[in-house]
Amino acid sequence: MVRFSLAVMGFVVVLCLSAAVTEADYVKYKDPKQPLRVRINDLLSRMTLEEKIGQMTQIERIVASPDVMKNYFIGSVLSGGGSVPGPKASAEAWVNMVNDLQKGALSTRLGIPMIYGIDAVHGHNNVYNATLFPHNVGLGVTRDPELLRKIGEATALEVRATGIPYAFAPCIAVCRDPRWGRCYESYSEDHKIVQALTEIIPGLQGDLPANSRKGVPFVGGKTKVAACAKHFVGDGGTTDGINENNTVINMNGLLSIHMPAYLDSIKKGVATVMISYSSWNGVKMHANRDLVTGFLKDKLKFRGFVISDWQGLDRITSPPHANYSYSVQAGVLAGIDMLMIPMNYTEFIDDLTFQVKNNIIPMSRIDDAVKRILRVKFVMGLFENPMADLSLTNQLGSKEHRKLARDAVRRSLVLLKNGKPSATPLLPLPKKVPKILVAGTHADNLGYQCGGWTIEWQGVSGNEFIVGTSILTAVKNTVDPTTQVVYSENPDANFVKSNDFSFAIVVVGETPYVETFGDSMNLTIPEPGPSIITNVCGVAKCVVVLISGRPVVIEPFVDKMDALVAAWLPGSEGQGVADLLFGDYGFTGKLARTWFKNVDQLPMNVGDPHYDPLFPFGFGLTTKPVNN
Repeated sequence: MVRFSLAVMGFVVVLCLSAAVTEADYVKYKDPKQPLRVRINDLLSRMTLEEKIGQMTQIERIVASPDVMKNYFIGSVLSGGGSVPGPKASAEAWVNMVNDLQKGALSTRLGIPMIYGIDAVHGHNNVYNATLFPHNVGLGVTRDPELLRKIGEATALEVRATGIPYAFAPCIAVCRDPRWGRCYESYSEDHKIVQALTEIIPGLQGDLPANSRKGVPFVGGKTKVAACAKHFVGDGGTTDGINENNTVINMNGLLSIHMPAYLDSIKKGVATVMISYSSWNGVKMHANRDLVTGFLKDKLKFRGFVISDWQGLDRITSPPHANYSYSVQAGVLAGIDMLMIPMNYTEFIDDLTFQVKNNIIPMSRIDDAVKRILRVKFVMGLFENPMADLSLTNQLGSKEHRKLARDAVRRSLVLLKNGKPSATPLLPLPKKVPKILVAGTHADNLGYQCGGWTIEWQGVSGNEFIVGTSILTAVKNTVDPTTQVVYSENPDANFVKSNDFSFAIVVVGETPYVETFGDSMNLTIPEPGPSIITNVCGVAKCVVVLISGRPVVIEPFVDKMDALVAAWLPGSEGQGVADLLFGDYGFTGKLARTWFKNVDQLPMNVGDPHYDPLFPFGFGLTTKPVNN
């Protein structure tokens, strides 16, 4: 009897011990069945200050390594423009790089996965062989939310194909002055068009479940990415369109022009919001607690995380980095949750740690930031599926996505002129004629056709690093086999005269630029563009296809042209341009920006008292498809 009792007791002890071990192994934050709030609070309660500040830190891939991820508990890594594993890197190379860094993050005590972010602003634009969609200035012309949703879906698949779960898109700026170097990143001068086209967000992230609470982020699994509405707020309204400058407008103007698209984005569950470098009435947005915390977080109930722009903290002071401790204090207290450092992360970590330990920044502010970052990571399933795989690599540059981009090109072009007074329309062009001329710096240059934010931050020139179809190639693909296509980048008038061309297609415009490098007070087409227009259109019947990120000065040349097409920055699928020129499809696009006569009129937007445009907002000639 005693022997039996001892045996039973031993069994019970073993049972109790094994239960204790199982309980010790079980942690609520790792259990996807637990409510989101429970998981967040459980994990937060286990975190040290060092681990919390690590979550708030986003570093560039150049300075990242598995050891850095592990030792500093880094929460996020990014690729800046042009930051790639290697030239023409494959999807597999990207996946391997992201996974190596993720392994470092997962090897920490709590195993919190990092989130990798990248600018995918017109498709997955840093990556070789990706589908490059028209920039936003062209997509605004379509006024088609469903098209934007499809572009979001395709972009998400291509970004995920490279192992990346987070895209710094869309830019929902309302560009009010085309002198701004980022105007091509804006859908329109009209906030209503920008609002409608936030439909790209459910494309990127997936459809918000019906029972979702307002402001709670949503990302629908492994084929979707976290999106980022940017740049909060007023980035498109700066004085004279100067990048990162001051937006002078009253609260009513800010709320009625620049804010509405943020309300739509939050309703659609956008996961993150990026702060603008610019100021509002003299106060840097990166230090504006009233708008970041008071309005975005408290009034609009945004529950995702707020991220700074690249070195956004440094740029709170002028010159940048003049008083970094002040910048850290101002930015974090304003309500920024994740800081895109991106290089000198130890300085940031040390500075923020000091300020928290000395009660300059309260722990409650740190906890708010970390809760928001963890909320996005839990919602998107990063804890369950932290490692990328190769199952989506075939999505990069897929035929379906290129077909979608070609359709987007067709719908984004605007026909501004078609035939001289009392002459018959030039477009659509006949496919079967003896000889045609294709001229211009942009006719056979995919880099120019795609603009900034393509392969490199500033964009590229030429065809080597972009897989796509140039406009010249598209013309050759489209015309009858018996039609001779002559290409001359910069022909003189005598060459054009002596060749008796049936007609000429002149493709000229702006060269690639980004941000401040694109700010322009004169908005002229760089040479030899104007000379090519004069030399060709003075002699032959010509259609000018203008490649630009915004309306530019063309009034002096319009009379010389028989036809004029605003093609914006159409991206990799130039065949869409030829589809319209030769009548396989009709022109349908209507200007989503006012086309000014001269820069002295700027800023000039639809509804202004001094409105006197060359081509008004909403203008666009149409053609019908033809069989030729």
